[in-house]
Amino acid sequence: MKLIVLGVLCISLLLLIYIVFRKKLGLGWLTLFGAHLALSAVAIYIINFTGLAAQTYIPLNPMTIGTVMTLGLPGVALLVGLKIIILGG
Repeated sequence: MKLIVLGVLCISLLLLIYIVFRKKLGLGWLTLFGAHLALSAVAIYIINFTGLAAQTYIPLNPMTIGTVMTLGLPGVALLVGLKIIILGG
């Protein structure tokens, strides 16, 4: 079973590399992705350590950073709202 999963992941990686270089995307998308990643982490860090969100703590993990990368600053508001309403602050 592990061999099948490893095979699927390797084939997916090769196809992804093929698409990136076939479409001539270059590495510009990687710079944009890195900038969004860093800015998302900084936004969560600011909320955590400035006390702007009523003593809430949002962990820095791939799920929260991915949410903020996808949704932008409204994603930070979404995470703070979920933390306060659902999890009780």
